[in-house]
Amino acid sequence: MVSIAIMGHGVVGSGVAEILLTHKQKLFARLGEEIYIKKVLDLREFPDSPIADRFTKDFEEIINDLEIRVVVEVMGGLHPSYEFVSRCIKAGKSVVTSNKELVAAYGAELLALAKENNVNFLFEASVGGGIPIIRPMNQCLVANIVDEIAGILNGTTNFILTKMIEDGMQFADALKLAQELGFAEKDPTADIEGHDACRKICILASLAFGKHVYPDSVHTEGITKITLEDVKYAEKFGCVIKLIGRVKKLNNNKIDIITAPMLVPLKSQLANIDNEFNGIMVRGDCTGDVVFYGKGAGKLPTASAVVADIVDCCQHLKKRRFLFWTDGDGSNIINVSESVFAMYVRVKGRDAVVKAEGIFGSIQSLSTHGGDRAAFTTKAMTYSEFTEKINKLASDGVEILSTIRIGDL
Repeated sequence: MVSIAIMGHGVVGSGVAEILLTHKQKLFARLGEEIYIKKVLDLREFPDSPIADRFTKDFEEIINDLEIRVVVEVMGGLHPSYEFVSRCIKAGKSVVTSNKELVAAYGAELLALAKENNVNFLFEASVGGGIPIIRPMNQCLVANIVDEIAGILNGTTNFILTKMIEDGMQFADALKLAQELGFAEKDPTADIEGHDACRKICILASLAFGKHVYPDSVHTEGITKITLEDVKYAEKFGCVIKLIGRVKKLNNNKIDIITAPMLVPLKSQLANIDNEFNGIMVRGDCTGDVVFYGKGAGKLPTASAVVADIVDCCQHLKKRRFLFWTDGDGSNIINVSESVFAMYVRVKGRDAVVKAEGIFGSIQSLSTHGGDRAAFTTKAMTYSEFTEKINKLASDGVEILSTIRIGDL
């Protein structure tokens, strides 16, 4: 029997407990031992839980219990999660987490600490919820040199954009619906401003390229400025708008990483991933494009990934899984000004397209009617060159209403 503790009994934590209890026989057959929930840490009371007698409000009961070999952190946030996880690892306990904020902020440090103490720190559920991605990248795709990773990494924003695309809903109405259905939090800032997706692409980039990528090193944009006009123009261009986290390996051993809305061509495998679903494309030199698809959040999908890591830890109590990257200082990341994209631009002003042609050269107009509103796409250029040209267009009396990158996905 392997004793474990679960820190947090919210949506994911209760899902982990539920799977461990209802799938006990299946997990025993796989592991050859019972996984026993000895302690559950939460400040609330759950008298109706089948394991109500195992709840505690005192973390010290977990850290001081020598029988507890694996600790599951599903509290979320950075503090006290970081302090609790650090202490567990130092005490010789392996840790499993679904906390992308924790991994994105302290992943390199906690992996080094786990290596030093010969225990495991696993976090499959931190990216993509129930979609297997960390383990496949670390094991199944190990023979590949990863050239690029791009993904729809946030189900809330994907649901909102799907409603705008398919049902013609305004952004505010789609967000309200997402909140009513439980896809968006009461405070949706982390989702709609791109911070959640940024943390996830940072974790994937750290894993793929071996150096920790911190979220504050990544240019991040959300979807709050996307309008139905943008959606309709994107359709004319044969694209849909998605919030994309993308990292690309460059020839100089640096990486180009960004989180931002992008026009995704309909031919892309990411274009048809709708509603609350996530999709992650890994482009390897041997495999080509491999796409992972599924529910990126939710109680049981995320808990499923957590339980898989628990089983992995129980199978490797006396040896480490090789999952590691070193700390990074951002020197391997190019500045957003050097990043190269073709761009979509929506404008307002007399003779706007003619003026744009004079400044950008070859462009593709997306307008099908007259008036003072128009949209066009540019050829690929560095963002600094685009900024210089768009500022020149603005100084020529054209109002810039929207600019969105065009993803080569």
